[in-house]
Amino acid sequence: MAKRIDGKAVAASVRAQVAEEAAALKERGICPGLAVVIVGDDPASRTYVNNKKKACAETGIYSEEYALPASTTQEELMALVEKLNRKEEIHGILVQSPLPKGLDEKAVIEAINPAKDVDAFHPENVGRIMIGNFHFLPCTPAGVIELIRSQGIEIAGKNCVVVGRSNIVGKPMAMLLLHNNGTVTICHSRTRNLKEICASADILVAAVGKPKFITEDMVKPGAVVIDVGMDRDENGKLCGDVDFAHVEPKAGYITPVPGGVGPMTIAMLLKNTITAAKLQNGAEL
Repeated sequence: MAKRIDGKAVAASVRAQVAEEAAALKERGICPGLAVVIVGDDPASRTYVNNKKKACAETGIYSEEYALPASTTQEELMALVEKLNRKEEIHGILVQSPLPKGLDEKAVIEAINPAKDVDAFHPENVGRIMIGNFHFLPCTPAGVIELIRSQGIEIAGKNCVVVGRSNIVGKPMAMLLLHNNGTVTICHSRTRNLKEICASADILVAAVGKPKFITEDMVKPGAVVIDVGMDRDENGKLCGDVDFAHVEPKAGYITPVPGGVGPMTIAMLLKNTITAAKLQNGAEL
């Protein structure tokens, strides 16, 4: 039976460290600040934004919310981003996705000052991650690495398989595993022999967005299985990309959904905000 990796516990330790660093910065007259922009009334986005605000309050990070109507124009949104770029008390800017149809998300991301891009989605930050000279890491992949490390699991030399190639999770996840000296394979919808490739993985990261997609015959006995998915099953119940009930007995380590990767995403966002405040104030990282 696999050991469950408790994302809530690991996230709590990251948040405690963030709170300590926020307090230390405040003693030097620096109050870390995060601006969150939400456009429209997507219920999932609203939940995420509320959770982010609450997490900021709990760790001593100053936060501002900008809730814009779905009718907001591209020009209005870009003007707000530019205003936040100039605002000295704001060190991190996060524009919650997805944006309503008709708005150009790519242009918005590119308009954010890379030094305030705490999501690490700006092309400059993506390039920095590629060459290994980065300030920020995308929150979810960074959270996955933190979870793996929390168990004392060595990534170096391991066969790592990432299922999914999104810009938000799959691609940066592969790069972070590579930076940790893992041997990495990225799988996607055109991959041949998917089952066999997954079954060869010492560390398997599922980020495909399909409920219970990873079945027990795709998992090597004793493997580390990280489930990034946040899906609904046939009964409308929250589940991940991994068929947890059948994979848990076979794996060595596994993350549950909920309570696995999810709590880490916000914890790493807070960590990035602290890093941004330090960068912009010439403080030691």
